[in-house]
Amino acid sequence: MSNSLQPLFIFSLPRSGSTLLQRILASHEDIATVSEPWILLPYVYTLRRQGTYSEYSHNELVRAIEDFCNELPGGQEDYLAEIRTFTLRLYEKVTTNNAKYFLDKTPRYHLIIEEIINLFPEGKFIFLWRNPLSIIASIMNTWGDGKWNLFYHKVDIFDGLINMVAAYDKYQKQVYTINYEDLLNSPETELQGLFNYLKLPLNSEILMNFRHIELKGRYGDPTGVHQYKSISNKSIDKWKQTLTNPVRKAWCKNYLKWVGQERLTAMSYSLQELLSELDSVPFSLKHVGSDLLNIGFGATYNMLGLTILKHKIQTLPDWRKIHFHN
Repeated sequence: MSNSLQPLFIFSLPRSGSTLLQRILASHEDIATVSEPWILLPYVYTLRRQGTYSEYSHNELVRAIEDFCNELPGGQEDYLAEIRTFTLRLYEKVTTNNAKYFLDKTPRYHLIIEEIINLFPEGKFIFLWRNPLSIIASIMNTWGDGKWNLFYHKVDIFDGLINMVAAYDKYQKQVYTINYEDLLNSPETELQGLFNYLKLPLNSEILMNFRHIELKGRYGDPTGVHQYKSISNKSIDKWKQTLTNPVRKAWCKNYLKWVGQERLTAMSYSLQELLSELDSVPFSLKHVGSDLLNIGFGATYNMLGLTILKHKIQTLPDWRKIHFHN
């Protein structure tokens, strides 16, 4: 395995512009990448008791691996070192040129940020922030056809945000932070700072060449890849077309207050300014009825774990396959 390939990570919530940033970075000859690897999540979770339900009994697996680690000369550190080596080998296998970095952009890595930073001390880490109201609206528009669907993404907009801010506060001296809005408004300035952090030259062609970057895979931004042939700030206020009815406005106000000024300061946003902007959005009754129904459905969906229940119902013809998941 080459010792020269450095891992590079983008940490962000979904719909934060990470695919755009990934394509821009991938247009540099020293940065290799693929769509969204996700590979670190299951391996890091082998040491976590919470967060996974499985047929094999995840809790039993964690206990067994803990016992196994106790027999290793270096204990759990040996186990983590093998995860690190395994991951770097896979990164190298998909790096076809002599790139300096392999860029792993997986939004759900917000669940394991600290573990990743500790696994790869030589790595580079980019924290990408976006206006929370833009994220909420984009989730609805991209994956819900403009309808309420936030209950599918609670782990991102709540746990993800908490984890990102906490990790940034802890490791801010060794990471780089960038805001989506700043990237769109002043791309050359923002990218110069980022490439200085990566110790790479910023070629003027990058802002033109990224349009030709195609990321193979089923994950990533399904809309932005087609929309962004050049960098434009037209999408910055697009959220105002979506968060118009009183249900959405009330929910977003409560969400912003939950996020709080302290977290928003770490993200470089102002609570009062966001609340004022939200108040200024034109009033509409569109989707009020469906939003209320979907909010009720969402509470049931998250409480009962309807995905697991649906799987069990589908297996009813073969009763032997219906068993306890833990």
